[in-house]
Amino acid sequence: MPLGARTNWASQPWMLVEHNDLEVEWQQATEEGRDLASVEAEFADLRASQLDTEELRVRAEALLDRVQELPLVAGYAHEEPSDLDGIRAVRPEAALPPKGRPDRATLEDKALGAWCGRASGCLLGKPAEGRRRWQIEKYLKAQSRWPLDDYFSLQADAELARECGFDLSWRAAYTEGIDHMPEDDDTNYTVTGLAIYKQSGPGFTPVDVARFWLSNIPIFHVCTAERVAYRNLVDGIGPPASAACRNVYREWIGAQIRADFFGYVCPGDPERAAGLAWRDACISHVKNGIYGEMWVAAMLAAAYVTDDPEAVIRAGMAQIPARCRLTAGLEHVLGLWQRRVDYWEAVEDLHARWKEDRSHDWCHTISNAEVVAMALLWGERDFGRTICYSVMPGFDTDCNGATSGSVLGLMLGRKALPERWIAPMNDTLMTGVAGYHKVSLTAVAQETVELMG
Repeated sequence: MPLGARTNWASQPWMLVEHNDLEVEWQQATEEGRDLASVEAEFADLRASQLDTEELRVRAEALLDRVQELPLVAGYAHEEPSDLDGIRAVRPEAALPPKGRPDRATLEDKALGAWCGRASGCLLGKPAEGRRRWQIEKYLKAQSRWPLDDYFSLQADAELARECGFDLSWRAAYTEGIDHMPEDDDTNYTVTGLAIYKQSGPGFTPVDVARFWLSNIPIFHVCTAERVAYRNLVDGIGPPASAACRNVYREWIGAQIRADFFGYVCPGDPERAAGLAWRDACISHVKNGIYGEMWVAAMLAAAYVTDDPEAVIRAGMAQIPARCRLTAGLEHVLGLWQRRVDYWEAVEDLHARWKEDRSHDWCHTISNAEVVAMALLWGERDFGRTICYSVMPGFDTDCNGATSGSVLGLMLGRKALPERWIAPMNDTLMTGVAGYHKVSLTAVAQETVELMG
């Protein structure tokens, strides 16, 4: 998610002020299986208002509180606890068992591959974030660069760039201006995981995560679910209540992009990685928002010991509920892959089920997890193809590029990554995390290996 122009994401003095937020809450609660019959009239009345008076804002906040207390509809098909014991109790029976970790040299190569792969995939997706699929395709076709196979280029007609929503003034995100990895929340959170682990140790708690955020990350460096949780924490609402209180974004992608370090530090142990990820996710997300972070962390831990993308995806799925919506979405993608559906047909299928013009779909954990799974499967262990496949469908392009690049970068190791994707960053990562404003990717990878114990 971009760091610019974030004041539209829950930045006002109240929690719910825009009609879009009411639409997001209705869709979110419906997908969770809430029985909304008793609040339908209140939703309709508030949607018809302008929410520009204190009375209306109080009513809107009360409505959010009431939704959290509603029962599920009869016969709801999914089982979706948010507590760790509850999640572990409803995992599928089959799981990738922990294996002996690789030797030190291999760990160092894979950890560096992960950090570099994450940065590269994120950088690839940055110029396209917020753009729709048609805009990405039109921009690239005008340059004879479609399908995408390199970083985005500044060599574009200014009028076309405006039509397609590309900001050509942001040179550091385009191939002509790349000389480091610029700050992005996707990489900020990876460094945050490292810093929390260093500061509080492997036994860190959700409260440790919350304290670190408040002490080291400015509020305008987080958005959506994280910003609502941040405000809740400031108001004295601790985890896990901080995740659910008036948080319409509670299953959006924010936790999923915070997973990576917790996988990096758990070679061959997906269950432990998922447990660490849960401690981080539960301060800002619930249900599938949590599962997304657990899935990614577990995939990364498994990628140390298997080079099969499908096995890695399933190793992640083994750590989340068998009957959750995220599992259902990933099984759908795996089914397309097993039937040897063409990649572009899979993209069309994705867009038929998730509407990129609807913010909830565009930024949801599940829609973007499906993009990552598609990229890993159809990318067939080719690094460039994989990160490009994670960006061309649209949705949250820098997040998905970062996650797919991280998983495959770890799986392949730094020595196997093409220099044309990695060398332009000059081993340099900029972040907004206190104490880590400019870091070496090699250095943080070495720290990661030291922290494995």
